[in-house]
Amino acid sequence: MQDASDREDRSHGSLPYRSDIDGLRAIAVLAVVLYHFGVPGLEGGFVGVDIFFVISGFLIGGILWREYDATGRIWLRHFYIRRFRRLAPAFFTMVLVTAVLSWALLLPFEFRELGKQLIAATIYLSNVLFFGQAGYFDTASDEKALLHTWSLAVEEQFYIFLPLFILLLSRNRRALLAALVGCWIASFLACVWLTPPYQTSTFYLFPFRAWELLSGVLLAIWGCESGRRWRGHTVLSLAGLTLVAGSILLIPAGPLFPGLLALFPVLGTVLLLANGRGQNPVNRMLSTREAVFFGKISYSLYLWHWPVLVLSLYLRGAYAGLWEAGLWMALSVGLAWLSWRYVETPVRRARVPGFVILGGTATASAATLALGAWLYLNDGLPNRFGPEARIHIAASDDFLQDWSRCRTPSEGPLMGLEVCPIGPEGDPEVLVWGDSHVRAVKEGLDLAAHEAGRPGLIIWRAGCPPLFGIRKVESAATLAQDTACTNANLQIGQSFQRLPSLETVLLIGRWSYYANGTGIGLDAGNTIAVHPLESPTRLDARQSDIVAAAAKATVARLLDPFDEVVVLRQPPEIAQYDSRLAAREAAHDGWPLAREAVTRTSIPRTALAQRIAPAEAPWRAMAEDGAIRWIDPWPRLCDEGACHALNGDTGYYFDNNHLTNSAALALRDLFAPVFSGDRGTGS
Repeated sequence: MQDASDREDRSHGSLPYRSDIDGLRAIAVLAVVLYHFGVPGLEGGFVGVDIFFVISGFLIGGILWREYDATGRIWLRHFYIRRFRRLAPAFFTMVLVTAVLSWALLLPFEFRELGKQLIAATIYLSNVLFFGQAGYFDTASDEKALLHTWSLAVEEQFYIFLPLFILLLSRNRRALLAALVGCWIASFLACVWLTPPYQTSTFYLFPFRAWELLSGVLLAIWGCESGRRWRGHTVLSLAGLTLVAGSILLIPAGPLFPGLLALFPVLGTVLLLANGRGQNPVNRMLSTREAVFFGKISYSLYLWHWPVLVLSLYLRGAYAGLWEAGLWMALSVGLAWLSWRYVETPVRRARVPGFVILGGTATASAATLALGAWLYLNDGLPNRFGPEARIHIAASDDFLQDWSRCRTPSEGPLMGLEVCPIGPEGDPEVLVWGDSHVRAVKEGLDLAAHEAGRPGLIIWRAGCPPLFGIRKVESAATLAQDTACTNANLQIGQSFQRLPSLETVLLIGRWSYYANGTGIGLDAGNTIAVHPLESPTRLDARQSDIVAAAAKATVARLLDPFDEVVVLRQPPEIAQYDSRLAAREAAHDGWPLAREAVTRTSIPRTALAQRIAPAEAPWRAMAEDGAIRWIDPWPRLCDEGACHALNGDTGYYFDNNHLTNSAALALRDLFAPVFSGDRGTGS
């Protein structure tokens, strides 16, 4: 990663060049690169970052401590000029090239997000930005072109913390050493203690990673104070290599890292550094020409490999095999060598005054901040693409609703549940209860309620069937989310007697998903199992029968407190449609290496017949008996032969089963009878 070379700053007794450190850098960067490109067998390749942290702490800590030991102070200006000289040129080159390629490739919402990433990376806060988003190990991480800068931000925050900390306590050497050890202990214990409940925090944020960097710092200080020559013992080098290799091969990605697991690569790196100049097989291996080569380009390779990975996958969709991943890795190595040879090395060796380095870094930072702000404020420049792509782009951007009126009561029958008033102010008369399909049509519901002048209340939970007497286990949800669904439905069922103003209830759900147990088309990998709440599931029971029984029991229970029960027929699923994927395919049409188009904007009605039959059977039967009103949006979304995601030049679907706000508003007249109080038979 960041190549704080131990050749620099020969003043104040810097250590001579150590080829074993370049070899250790090579292990770290290759572990990260191979892991990110999906090479099998490297379960913990991501620990290469932890190895880098220790190396950086060792080198930077050694430089600062030797300066402090020789002069009694730290020259901040000189320190930061050295850091900018080494790190800034390659970083800003990578950022510029990534921004240019992203302009050609990324859709507006992703290009807009890149603007935020540019700003955060430039001001050393990208780890904080990504902390607030999806986790590092989540699938969405491979769409963030600057995600890898989170670790650079941690190191840059360390570059601010350590010299200032030394300056603060510089008058009392013992107090300074004790404070550094205390910081290590506090950071380590916090990391171990808080990783299980707050893994995203401990992964991204500097206070929980400081102990890794301080491990290198304290090792360097110990070496300076004891006059060590770092020759050590062969057995300790072998132990260090075993710990590092074992960590790369065996540590699992996920919620337990960093925590105590991070101790293994950190300890292994400390042992290798502490014994790195001894004449033994480990150090000879680390000092080979190949290892040193990758060590020298490690910072540039770390910078370039992630944008190459993200943008190539964005264009390709998926690699054709490991051989293709190898080609993209080779491109990363080539770019890294060019960056090291023609950007890093010339700037490092150039006899340029410090004020030029500072001025150039400030100028490049200001330009990057301006670019990021421009992209963000201009919504990612949507006019870069043609009209066919813009239809899907608009649809993908048409799924955010206004939830400002939502609240979570701290008391009362709905205590702890998020409730969202719609329509005019007043005691709610209509309850809308459902899953994420409620969210999809929220704007239409809200406008229909306002037009009718009748207050309503929304309660929704993604992936949670609005049914009594069942529990669900869903592939896209955690155990806690599944349990929260069951508990919320129980609480909702117990609340009606204490909400006397409610007269009508509207149920909205993805009924075919619950009855069949799987998604369809592009989301066929999503699964959900529905079980009776009070009894075990019979081995011969069909899920559609379980859902049908729950539907009938739910309606029977709702007819007691409510005057009317209304059910929205699930909008047809356009199996092979997703607005974002369709937008990418249209935007990249004609590009070499672009993915083959898989999206379709229509689906024959006959293709859905078998899927919807068991899902709709109980509702249709109850509608025929007059127990419920059945609202059918299909005539507005389908013709005689097929159902369509597009209506003229307007996108009606966000993905293959959720409507856009435009569709919800266009279909709001279907909800008008619900809010008008008209209790006709419905459609």
